[in-house]
Amino acid sequence: MKKTLFVCLILLISTGRVFSQELSNVAYKDNSVRFTVISDGTLRMEFSPNGKFTDNRSFVAVDRQYPSVRYRVKQNKSKVVIQTGDLTLTYKKNSGRFIPSNLSVVSSKKTYKFSWKPGMKNTGNLKGTYRTLDGCDGNIHDGKPLPLEDGLLSTDGWTLIDDSKDFLFDNSSWPWVEKRKGGDVQDWYFMAYGHNYKKALKDFTLFAGKVPMPPKYAFGYWWSRYWSYSDDELRDVISKFKTYNIPLDVLVIDMDWHYTEQGKGGWTGWTWNRRLFPDPTKLLDYLHSNQLDVTLNLHPADGIAPYEEQYPAVARDMGVDPSLKQTIHWVASDKKLMNTVFKDILDPMHRQGVSFWWLDWQQWPYDKMVDSLSNTWWLNYVFFTHMQREGQDRPMLYHRWGGLGNHRYQIGFSGDTRISWKSLDYQPYFNSTASNVLYGYWSHDIGGHMGADHINPELFARWMQFGAVSPIMRTHTTKNGNLRKEPWVFNDTIFNVLRNTIIQRYKMNPYIYTMARKTYDTGVSLCRPMYYDYPENREAYDFKDEYMFGDDMLIAPITAPMKDGYAEQKVWLPAGNDWYEWETGTLLKGGQTVTRYFKIDEYPIYIKAGAILPFLGRVKNLKGLDDNIYVNIFPGAKEGSFSLYEDNGNDKDYATDYARIPLNYRYNGNQLTVTIGARKGQYKDMPSERQVYVCVNCKEAPECVMCGGEKATYTYDGNSLMLTVKVPVTSCSAEKQIVITYPEGTVPDLNGFIGTSRRLRDAVVGMKYKDAGIVLKDGLGTMASTGRSITYYPEKFNVLMQNFNDNLKNLPAVLKDQKLNDADIKWFLHEVLGPDEK
Repeated sequence: MKKTLFVCLILLISTGRVFSQELSNVAYKDNSVRFTVISDGTLRMEFSPNGKFTDNRSFVAVDRQYPSVRYRVKQNKSKVVIQTGDLTLTYKKNSGRFIPSNLSVVSSKKTYKFSWKPGMKNTGNLKGTYRTLDGCDGNIHDGKPLPLEDGLLSTDGWTLIDDSKDFLFDNSSWPWVEKRKGGDVQDWYFMAYGHNYKKALKDFTLFAGKVPMPPKYAFGYWWSRYWSYSDDELRDVISKFKTYNIPLDVLVIDMDWHYTEQGKGGWTGWTWNRRLFPDPTKLLDYLHSNQLDVTLNLHPADGIAPYEEQYPAVARDMGVDPSLKQTIHWVASDKKLMNTVFKDILDPMHRQGVSFWWLDWQQWPYDKMVDSLSNTWWLNYVFFTHMQREGQDRPMLYHRWGGLGNHRYQIGFSGDTRISWKSLDYQPYFNSTASNVLYGYWSHDIGGHMGADHINPELFARWMQFGAVSPIMRTHTTKNGNLRKEPWVFNDTIFNVLRNTIIQRYKMNPYIYTMARKTYDTGVSLCRPMYYDYPENREAYDFKDEYMFGDDMLIAPITAPMKDGYAEQKVWLPAGNDWYEWETGTLLKGGQTVTRYFKIDEYPIYIKAGAILPFLGRVKNLKGLDDNIYVNIFPGAKEGSFSLYEDNGNDKDYATDYARIPLNYRYNGNQLTVTIGARKGQYKDMPSERQVYVCVNCKEAPECVMCGGEKATYTYDGNSLMLTVKVPVTSCSAEKQIVITYPEGTVPDLNGFIGTSRRLRDAVVGMKYKDAGIVLKDGLGTMASTGRSITYYPEKFNVLMQNFNDNLKNLPAVLKDQKLNDADIKWFLHEVLGPDEK
């Protein structure tokens, strides 16, 4: 009951509703100081010379109700001591402002050792994020390194947040900005966590609020281009996505949706350009009929000019005579203006079919009425909370970072980066540090935005591969006819890489969406630095590009061009478990740094050995609630489990209305038992039945597959070494158990077969283009067809696999027997084995 009450309070706060509440966990209070225990590692420390403390919510601290915490208070005439499981605070009574001589916090015996006093410098901050990457080439802007803000985490094991001068929210029905009163106050939050960084992030959410879940469609592919599209052109783009069977969820229409010429529009505009869009409603209806969500770019800084269609209504509501044709100037802190803009302009467009707004504020940094109020921060709050209050769907905003507390208003737009390998190389690190302030949903211009006269196909392919394992997958570019990123404008090789990469993003969605729920519950972002899980390993800090993508995937992004057809990548694989290289089917030991090589259609994604992960099959978009689920079991462990999360996908009730499906497997000798647990929970439009498949990766062909005591339908693919079992459709509330029996005896080595055999098949095809008359002999011919032969004759698995392994060991001799010349042999070995050819 207590947990339910706490969740309800969180929801009330995030939606901006006002309610009466008593502050919780106040451990000590006198006529000038107040200490509040938020968690066993987090304290609020307040000094107010007049004894008037701040109970209103601030821009950072929006929650004043905290869960129950065990703590002890000891005091005498001279001092007060507050002890929790993680720290001890000592304060000299009646000694005034917090200074080094009257206040200290030290760690408990069980945590990372530290001793803190006011004024002490934190030397190990792991950094946060920055408002924008506009104009950056990597981390360089105007010749200087980008000054990332400090984050919440530090290797020192503690963080102090000074909230003394931050703005507050008033107590109106739509809480609005107000300045602090009370003079020379101190309002501090002290966080002690040692190297348990995940705990620190969770503790921060207790007073700063949760990271809201984006709608499910946000995790699909976004098409965006700065281009003066017409209605017909957009229909043609959508038609091509369908023709090439490329999934798509979000269409971004940049600023040319409105008039842009002087006298009718400009950088700011609110009126549809009827030359390009004769009937906006019909276009939006068409897009929605294709199950696309739509966002429009807004640059609101120039206000509402007299030539805008909505001007008369806006002017009247603002008390201005429309006949005077006075521009309504933009002031975001003007509550009347904001309400009017939504009422007369934006809400009607939302009802017309605009799903959410791309708010692109690039002008003056501070409000013109409220001194020091960040326009970026405040606009994020205003737009997001309006959607929370008035909209029927799950709110989402697409805008720049405004500062601490903006984690409550996703999604981030990182701005106009330069098209370069340096920019690609910086973005993985930029994502990771942003998670240190819970800003885990950056959306980058994949492929870069400007600064080039053409698109480098290899660079774009690598950027897209990174985009598939980023928070948001959105391509974008500036208005230049040579900078085209539609997959179908590239050659076959790059087209297939781009298409398959987008499909892979969709395939991973159940896993990604489950991790998004984890972000909401814990504050740990989808893309997080390695030191969250391995804080005592130096490599976790040194390998800055490397990151975890959720709990079970490690990404080592390729951010440099290939040499001789391969990208060389140094990868740190942490100890504690082995790691499965997804593209090649290679199981690698943890606790080592390895050098690996990847062709353009390969990418270094490593899955924790023994993971069981939910994926999708082929889908057109993420709107479905009953898409087939593929439960994937990866090699390297005897058992594994996963809790699959599901909800309506786009409603606002996900805090309470959701379901979980437990997934488990266990090996016992030559038998594998997979259990699809009964679904627990409920949500709107929840399907009663679901088609489920069980996929066993990189494992030999089975002898028998049973489901519910009956023989099950299954396929086995020899090229991917994957068993796919079709589980009979039954109620989602019923448990399903699949028992897979494998032949007794030793199995030939499968490690790396998937990648090596694929490269070998490709090399054979390449050889035919070198010599169209080539006749394959037994050695090379049977190697190239091994996977297909296993598919047709799974009972011959061991023999076929052993023959392949034997021939691979003697590949130079096999090629000589094929009568290839020395140059072709060298080429072939390089194509199959890479730079490490032997």
